[in-house]
Amino acid sequence: MERVYGAIQSRVGQVKAALAQAALRRDRDPSGVALMAVVKTRSPEEIREVLAAGVTLLGENRVQEGAAHLEALGPGPRRSFRLHFIGRLQTNKARKAMDMFDSIDGVDSLHLAQLLSRLAQDAGLARDLLLEVNLGEESQKGGVAPSAAEALAEAVHGLPGLSLTGLMGVCPYAQDAEASRPYYRDLHHLFDRLRRGHPQPGTFRWLSMGMSHDFHVAVEEGATLVRVGEALFGPRRPA
Repeated sequence: MERVYGAIQSRVGQVKAALAQAALRRDRDPSGVALMAVVKTRSPEEIREVLAAGVTLLGENRVQEGAAHLEALGPGPRRSFRLHFIGRLQTNKARKAMDMFDSIDGVDSLHLAQLLSRLAQDAGLARDLLLEVNLGEESQKGGVAPSAAEALAEAVHGLPGLSLTGLMGVCPYAQDAEASRPYYRDLHHLFDRLRRGHPQPGTFRWLSMGMSHDFHVAVEEGATLVRVGEALFGPRRPA
């Protein structure tokens, strides 16, 4: 366990340093970029170690795996982090997701947002959400098309029980991180437009983009939240 902790602690430090350097290259305050640990397939022990290393945002891709993680961690650690759902949410798991997660970051349709709003009202909850934008408009991925994101944001504003707090984007994967740059730049422009039209611009603060292989490019292009898995934990285990 000491070897696991040492490795994770070291990686967290390295990622935070790289985030800070990327922010400073654009004259940004590094404190304006948050680090989310993506915990898909990770063990409770690994999650405890990343929390002990100072990470306070966790991202889960699957509702059932998230429930298993929460059960294994117990109620004590839950008070120390915010839990975001970053996968594709099936409507039949929406109620459970609303109970578990602080933010639903993969909303890509008005139908899903309206369902989440009804569930929030029924349970007396208040939840954040991010709109997922399909930057490459790839048919196999979720997310609203960039051209439709503004209309969806306008429709989501004011839904009871929900607060639209930003955008999440995934661009087509390429080994060369520079290939991500034009997609992230476009998403930043969209984020700025939507923030200007938001009824409470100060709450629209999450521009979630960038993963282990290209988070430095995302930060240079304006990300305020990066989702990092392998760079923190090492290679992912088979799901």
